[in-house]
Amino acid sequence: MAFRHRFDPTSLREYDIRGIVGKTLTTEDAYAIGRTFGSIIARNGGTTLVVGYDGRLSSPVLEAAVVKGARASGMDVIRMGRGPTPMLYFASMTLKADGAIMVTGSHNPPDHNGFKMMLANRPFFGEQISELGRLSETGDVVAQATGSVRTVDIAPRYVERLLQDWDGGERQLRVVWDNGHGAAGEALSLLVRKLPGVHIVLNGEIDGHFPAHHPDPTIIGNLQQLIAAVKAENADLGIAFDGDADRIGVVDNTGQVLWADQLLAVLARDVLRDHAGATVIADVKASQVLFDAVDQAGGHSVMWGSGHSLIKAKMAETGAVLAGEMSGHIFFADRWYGFDDALYAAVRLLGIVARLSGPLSNVRRALPHMFSTPELRFDCADTRKFDVVAEVAARLRESGARVSLIDGVRVTTDDGWWLLRASNTQAMLVARIESGTRTGLLRLQAELAAQLADSGVDAPDFQGADTRH
Repeated sequence: MAFRHRFDPTSLREYDIRGIVGKTLTTEDAYAIGRTFGSIIARNGGTTLVVGYDGRLSSPVLEAAVVKGARASGMDVIRMGRGPTPMLYFASMTLKADGAIMVTGSHNPPDHNGFKMMLANRPFFGEQISELGRLSETGDVVAQATGSVRTVDIAPRYVERLLQDWDGGERQLRVVWDNGHGAAGEALSLLVRKLPGVHIVLNGEIDGHFPAHHPDPTIIGNLQQLIAAVKAENADLGIAFDGDADRIGVVDNTGQVLWADQLLAVLARDVLRDHAGATVIADVKASQVLFDAVDQAGGHSVMWGSGHSLIKAKMAETGAVLAGEMSGHIFFADRWYGFDDALYAAVRLLGIVARLSGPLSNVRRALPHMFSTPELRFDCADTRKFDVVAEVAARLRESGARVSLIDGVRVTTDDGWWLLRASNTQAMLVARIESGTRTGLLRLQAELAAQLADSGVDAPDFQGADTRH
């Protein structure tokens, strides 16, 4: 029977394919991804595909369907098994695979899942995902064949490579890790056995029910267990991962969160000691404090659009040594491979902390104090969200405002800045606001609210919005 398959249109996203299992995402979708992506690899002259999966309950069956589809396109499939997404990236690069597929729902709810892909070790996203959907729907695939399959245990090699870049000497740090029952569990267990110091692992068992809390370290509520443990253990710091461990959360020795842009400032200063003048990239949601810190440390800061695929592409274009997003994705091209890896970022951060003359909290306190919101996400229909941003941008340009349109609208005033962008993955708008004063923050909130009102959209809840930093 000829192959043809139509995906639920909501599942084909900007950076990946994702949906609700049994509703907008099925095993038939997984087979079609393997069959179609395998065909794309074959037409590029490739033959090998590495496949991995996270700890979600639905991931093993979806992974099996991907493998079946890829073999039907003649692929030689390398099964990595269960583990974090960055371990799949590592496997793809070190095994010189022609493509890679990770079955992961990342930090989405337990009944969600999805697929992240790489082609020739570059992100597969945007128009490429749309094209995959078209090829599948029209049945435009290579002739059916019978590929091969083998399993490779890459975890020991991956962990050894992580440890190669430990540069903290023999200082005995006391560290609390919160795996959040996510896919890093087994790799993390291998890692902490070989790192110097005392390591306390919370929620280390991989469990797709996520019984302790949701695995998203950008939400303060999900960090409360880690914060309590850092204080109780008198630890030097705490580290949390999201469900597939490509995003990191950090808590300092006092239990205060070191948000991703603050973390990137700490990492950038260290990297720039060896790479004077190098480029460091951050997304449009990051604090101006970060961009200033990079420039003051002798680097060249670049603001770019949000999204791990966009950041990776910009790193390749600019030769950046380091990049990061407010969502907790950290990308090292200094001594590493340029992909987002929370375990690797953790190892590099621990090395820095081990070399500090004082606690990590001193570094956080020394950063300029700003009044800012966390990332504010609020509902807006997919059919409307991009239009709202375009309307706001048009009004602001007409008024002569200082506007950056890199990703959405980022407006700079004497009070600070505010950002409005459309989410590429959800029916939502995203906003952030930052000012040097509380009154300035309130004025910026009012400006954003007025622009939203002019486009018929209710403003997000700003309550508690000056608690960050």
